[in-house]
Amino acid sequence: MNQTQTLTATPEGLARAAQILSGQGLVAFPTETVYGLGGDARSDLAVARIFDAKGRPRFNPLIVHVPDLTAARTYAVFDARAEAVAAAFWPGPLTLVLPLRQDSGLSPLVTADLESVAIRIPAHPVAQALLRSFGGPLAAPSANPSGRVSPTRAVHVLEGLAGRIDAVLDGGACAVGVESTILGLIGEPALLRPGGIAVERLEAMLGPLPTGGDAKKPNAPGQLASHYAPGAPVRLNAETALPGEVRLGFGAGASDLNLSPSGNLIEAAANLFHLLREADHLAQPGQRIAIAPIPEQGLGRAINDRLRRAAAPRP
Repeated sequence: MNQTQTLTATPEGLARAAQILSGQGLVAFPTETVYGLGGDARSDLAVARIFDAKGRPRFNPLIVHVPDLTAARTYAVFDARAEAVAAAFWPGPLTLVLPLRQDSGLSPLVTADLESVAIRIPAHPVAQALLRSFGGPLAAPSANPSGRVSPTRAVHVLEGLAGRIDAVLDGGACAVGVESTILGLIGEPALLRPGGIAVERLEAMLGPLPTGGDAKKPNAPGQLASHYAPGAPVRLNAETALPGEVRLGFGAGASDLNLSPSGNLIEAAANLFHLLREADHLAQPGQRIAIAPIPEQGLGRAINDRLRRAAAPRP
């Protein structure tokens, strides 16, 4: 592949990105959560290129991004409950897993041959502009090598995928900073991945949500046991740093880097992946990253989910 282009979010940049996507190419683009690696979700070739560029296992399904609810209904079956959740939380950092329409036209690679589809309407204005300029559904996992730290800036995309994708559309830093919450709405509602919508908000509407998903046979992205990992090993719930550790703090206390000195979970989520990368750069060979305790509430549930997977044994 030729050198990866960096495009700006101008009419000309958006038109070029849409042209690449129409030619079954790959374009990374910003959402409010993280940068996604976009390809035409209807094209077997484009979707296969996503898996190849990321080194992602083919059994791990992808999220389909669309600009509005009318488009979403083209690919997924919405019952009254799904319509109500969509009305309350879309556009935004929520992915719904719904029954796949048999006439959807999506590549079976997107759904990993399941009879369900993960679908989302992003709120980011650049993502919206790109989807409307392209005029079709985009399969878009996070724009990073599989299992590594997710990208929240265009430079992060280039660090991992330069030369492996056609372009990155630079829309600045992502505001939310962790991937979308994934809610399963086939049968009883289930939380398939905590993320940018606090689980408490969903439970206020739907009642208590059990946790679903299977690391060996995922029915949605983000369920693999080892994921979001920096190069250095990770130690969680570290009150202080031990010799030979880089400490990533939260709230008051000594640290090399701090997710949120004021203990704000929204700020911590926005900073998580960027500062994980920075800590990895600071860590010398043989050193590890010690991460301060994060409250298990609100966006803290999503942060801790990512950190547990980052600290898990590598396959």
